[in-house]
Amino acid sequence: MSVQERKQRERADRERLIVATARELAEQQGWDAVTTRLLAERIEYSQPVLYSHFRGKREIIGAVALEGAAEMATALRAATAATDGPRTRVTALARAYLDFAEHNPAVYDAMFQLDGGLTFAKDDTPEPLKDAFAALLETLGAVAGDGVHPGLFTELFWASLHGLATLTRAGRLPPEYAERRIELLVDRLPLL
Repeated sequence: MSVQERKQRERADRERLIVATARELAEQQGWDAVTTRLLAERIEYSQPVLYSHFRGKREIIGAVALEGAAEMATALRAATAATDGPRTRVTALARAYLDFAEHNPAVYDAMFQLDGGLTFAKDDTPEPLKDAFAALLETLGAVAGDGVHPGLFTELFWASLHGLATLTRAGRLPPEYAERRIELLVDRLPLL
């Protein structure tokens, strides 16, 4: 391995450490606790080293969001691959989405609530975000119905899931009806 390759590997390792530490800290204490000073202290590097990887907290949030989007896409595909039939696939997709949001609140916030400097629904949208949407579209596009644009249908269903995730987390929806909400949402789909 050349010196350049070793340095690139070490840089990538440091970047992964920064993102993992930010994510862990945000999950434990919330995003307000994530500061470049505290991150530098936790990873045992100076703040200038941290800034050589990320220009600030916004870029770190963006990196966590991209990592989370890739994980969500994997979780959604795994959940739907283990099912047969459109109804069970859509139900599994909804459960997997809501489970991801519930078990990764700081990551979910980085993806959809906080400014990580990422663009959505544009040509320059980062691939992990496009892939997370594609993981939704793969299942939902198939049940959109005649004359309904699959992408628009997926956006609407995604918005419903996001609303459920956000309102449940905020304590605005009683948790005992979580499964019934999924059933109602799926039951209202035109082709199921």
